[in-house]
Amino acid sequence: MPDDFLRKIELFSGFTDAEFADLAQLTQTRRYKRGAFIVLAEDEGDEFFIIRKGRVKVNIVHQDGRELILSLLGVGDVFGELSLLDGQPRSANVVAADPTEIIALRRDHFIDLIFKHPHIATVLLAELAGRLRKTDMQIEGLALMNVASRVSKTILNLVVEQGVETAEGILLQQRPTHRELAKMAGTTRETVTRVLNRLEAEGYIRCKGRRILVFNEAYDE
Repeated sequence: MPDDFLRKIELFSGFTDAEFADLAQLTQTRRYKRGAFIVLAEDEGDEFFIIRKGRVKVNIVHQDGRELILSLLGVGDVFGELSLLDGQPRSANVVAADPTEIIALRRDHFIDLIFKHPHIATVLLAELAGRLRKTDMQIEGLALMNVASRVSKTILNLVVEQGVETAEGILLQQRPTHRELAKMAGTTRETVTRVLNRLEAEGYIRCKGRRILVFNEAYDE
């Protein structure tokens, strides 16, 4: 496969043309229909993944059937990196939220690359640290914040991570569905709808379809 896409992945920054060519030869491309499981919790952790097209959700399903979405990942995002280091079973499921194309790299091949290019280890550790901080904040929010605050925080995090700056504020081009937001915030779809309507009525955001604009003034309070 061409290595042009891989050049945009921060984890592989600093690679030479020859190194990119070597990397591309080690990868496999796979395609998944919406709703298909890419990774199952407790599966063997022997691969690392990069999203080339589509979107995935990382979730945990409780014994009573309730789903908690830990994150929604899009093009250029990576997952499965924790298992690259320890080879332990997966800690969560990864499901295709849309028709999705991923690039897979086996753990043993990736370890060989780290030996050849040690700077990858530093970037990988930074990526893991960011993921852990995000998870810790999410758990703290679920425990301490009220429902409206959890929904607002979830939306704000998505806008900051995935949004585009405009003259009015930050625009999230395609937000998750109300159901997905509810599962990320640990609440119900109806509550998400009420919170979004209230935030819009109070002038903090503007919604149009799946687009959300968070006005600059919202960051000043």
